[in-house]
Amino acid sequence: MSYVCGTSDVPLRYETIGTALARTAETWPEGDALVVVHQNIRWSWAAFDRRVTELAAGLIGLGLEPGDRIGIWSPNRVEWVLIQFATARAGLILVNINPAYRTFELEHALKLSGCRALVLAETFKTSRYVDMLLEVAPEFAEAGGRSTRLPDLEFVIPLGESRGAMIGFETLTGFADAAARAKLDAIIPTLRPDDPINIQFTSGTTGAPKGATLTHNNILNNGLFVGRIMGFTEADRLCIPVPLYHCFGMVLSVLACITHGATMVFPSEAFEPRATLQAVQAERCTALHGVPTMFITELALPDFKSFDLSTLRTGIMAGAPCPIETMREVIAKMNMREVTICYGMTETSPVSFQTRADADLETRTETVGTIHPFVEVRIVDGDDRVVPVGTVGELHTRGYSVMAGYWNDEARTRDAIAPGGWMRTGDLGVIDARGRCRIVGRSKDMILRGGENIYPVEIENFLITHPGILDVAVFGIADAKYGEQVCAWIRRADNPDGSSLTEADVLGFCDGRIAHFKIPRRVRFVDEMPMTVTGKIQKFLMRQAEEEGAAI
Repeated sequence: MSYVCGTSDVPLRYETIGTALARTAETWPEGDALVVVHQNIRWSWAAFDRRVTELAAGLIGLGLEPGDRIGIWSPNRVEWVLIQFATARAGLILVNINPAYRTFELEHALKLSGCRALVLAETFKTSRYVDMLLEVAPEFAEAGGRSTRLPDLEFVIPLGESRGAMIGFETLTGFADAAARAKLDAIIPTLRPDDPINIQFTSGTTGAPKGATLTHNNILNNGLFVGRIMGFTEADRLCIPVPLYHCFGMVLSVLACITHGATMVFPSEAFEPRATLQAVQAERCTALHGVPTMFITELALPDFKSFDLSTLRTGIMAGAPCPIETMREVIAKMNMREVTICYGMTETSPVSFQTRADADLETRTETVGTIHPFVEVRIVDGDDRVVPVGTVGELHTRGYSVMAGYWNDEARTRDAIAPGGWMRTGDLGVIDARGRCRIVGRSKDMILRGGENIYPVEIENFLITHPGILDVAVFGIADAKYGEQVCAWIRRADNPDGSSLTEADVLGFCDGRIAHFKIPRRVRFVDEMPMTVTGKIQKFLMRQAEEEGAAI
């Protein structure tokens, strides 16, 4: 039958993330903990651990209490990693906010999680984070301000100087007085591995993003086994160009390193192919993470051959299916002979399947590998009955990795987790006689663009708020670079706003309000949508029409 259960000769680590970091710092105090190239930072494990404790005390001194939520809205910076571990040490719940979010999404995330504090970058490229926050909560521009739209938000902490009611990040350690340190010392022994420690947003098939609530135990152990399957030791150095707000960066990269004493190397604030390869070369990295698009872009650099990548051995390619030719090139040209493939979802911390170091090319390109330690997976039919080996069905998983639930959403938690603790992934899979899993279909209408999971209903619910749009259907279309792109079919409203509506109007409505990767790359105006006799929109016909350049 289609059921697999992972085992290991290494037990689960039942401890908090703060304790795990302290253990690593004690074991390899002078080993390199992290190198942040773009900020010219290089810290040992002992130095990093000291800074984490100081920041944790500062957060407590500011007035935050265990269980409070604190958001972070920033590209990859050392402050992100510090906040990740300082919140864990202080018993705070870190809320990951996608740096691509705009005002509409930011407000939803802060309201849903009830954040008391928000750490945010000032700017990055064209994003002006402080300005966007002030659009939603203008009161923070003046001393003593409190937001009427975000009543839970008390502390806004930019990665810069204090201004108005905002507290500069560098001033936080000033709150770490003797009383705050004593309070932190009292808090640490009270924390438990099963305490919630992180909220990561995952788009939903029925509306706005949900907050998957994860514990120390969830993500620490997932990082432990991801790193172990890559063969990590304290001698490894991992280049991390993937985003920290995502479970790829935060868990598969950072927590895989801290559980093995491996060095974290951050080449840039966001992915830059040349900076990535320069960091691999300069820091003698043994591992590299990325989605297939990142590897394709790196390999396509005109001066790719000039980089010395001989130290590379392993890494992870995840977030989208890997083309076989890309895998061949990564192994042959980047020396990543032990590169692995992972499959999972935010709600499962995230990894459930991973290829092993000695996996053949077929396994790495046509499957997602074999089951992770201490994880169970079953493939079921529509009645939740396990199907025979080789039969397609819905993939369910359970074990230490399953989330605590969706934050403040018992109804959707019940829908997601079946009796017996099985997480319904919504993905269609098949397990072969060797225990390898192949994903053959995705949950609902999900679009997979360059490693970002996009659910059309979220975009549809946003676009329908435009007064000139009567109806909208969003779906994915093939794209050579990103795998898929977003396409929107729109019926204009019979009013002045709709009669003259153009593609430029639609894109302008989206700009600055939803993340750039959610903005449709193709807009088509139609008089009607293809539907079944029962009124269900047939998106497969729309997709077919776009691919064929036809009209319906």
